[in-house]
Amino acid sequence: MQTDAKALPNPGAAHAVVVGGGTMGADVAVVLTRAACRTTVIEPDAARAAALPARVAENLKTIGREANAPLLGTAPNLDAVDWASVDLVIECVPERLDIKQALFADLVQRARPDAVLASNSSSFPISAISQGLTTRERMLGLHFFMPAHLVPLVEVVMGEASDEARADALIAFMRRCGSVPVKVRQDLPGFLANRLQHALSREAFNLIDRGIASPEDVDAAVRFGFGFRFLAAGPVMQRDHAGIDVHAAAGATMYPTFCNDDHPAQCLAERAADGRYGMKAGEGFYTWTPETIAAERARYDRLLRAGLDLIAPELPEIQP
Repeated sequence: MQTDAKALPNPGAAHAVVVGGGTMGADVAVVLTRAACRTTVIEPDAARAAALPARVAENLKTIGREANAPLLGTAPNLDAVDWASVDLVIECVPERLDIKQALFADLVQRARPDAVLASNSSSFPISAISQGLTTRERMLGLHFFMPAHLVPLVEVVMGEASDEARADALIAFMRRCGSVPVKVRQDLPGFLANRLQHALSREAFNLIDRGIASPEDVDAAVRFGFGFRFLAAGPVMQRDHAGIDVHAAAGATMYPTFCNDDHPAQCLAERAADGRYGMKAGEGFYTWTPETIAAERARYDRLLRAGLDLIAPELPEIQP
């Protein structure tokens, strides 16, 4: 049992609870168990809970860590957990603030005072989720990116009351799980990566609205142009490669012309309003059938795994 309020045990000596066994929760369980962390996933849906062990075991097998599969357990509710043994809780429930707030209020009463309480929310700041609760210093955002077991990045997000020593402890823990953690010192909407991603998307969809580029050409420009380089270097490193003076001069010309709208582009708003939600609706910017969805998801997964293989030498070593 962990007693140091500022630290977490190594994954192989820890017990983590993941609340929510949907797609994200299942993938987070893979991240934890691959580092030999005893993991309990709380999932009230019996069918979904029954499918979890096989799903996690299959993903562990692809990386040669199937021996860790027995470390995964499931529980139907919070009452079925041995809370005295829990060092880390990761919330992966639906993206509704009221649900998350109610869960954290319950967790405060159940978890040990030194246990870290983390939320995988992609939009709600941990400061809002933890508002009015005691022991807010041990509450942090822990934002994964889908598919969480393939995308290495995880954001450790500090709220207004979060203790930085606990953030550093969680960063060290996730690094031992083989993830690439980054610290976000303020829980702004979108945190770090999604703010960068949406800044790009705002310009991209504005160009589509204005008829300057098609959706297909926007995708090609990112994938086969500057986005191709991102696997090798982020935007800051790329400026050192290209020359900061060159970038500053180009920015002075382009920045005044960029989209600065405070609302989603028309091409997005229209599709959101009329039900063209993408794959799940059969149409978004592209048209989808069950066959093309299966083929696209297989292609997407294959390329993600190939990219992961390329950057593997630069990823943290899994250290249980």
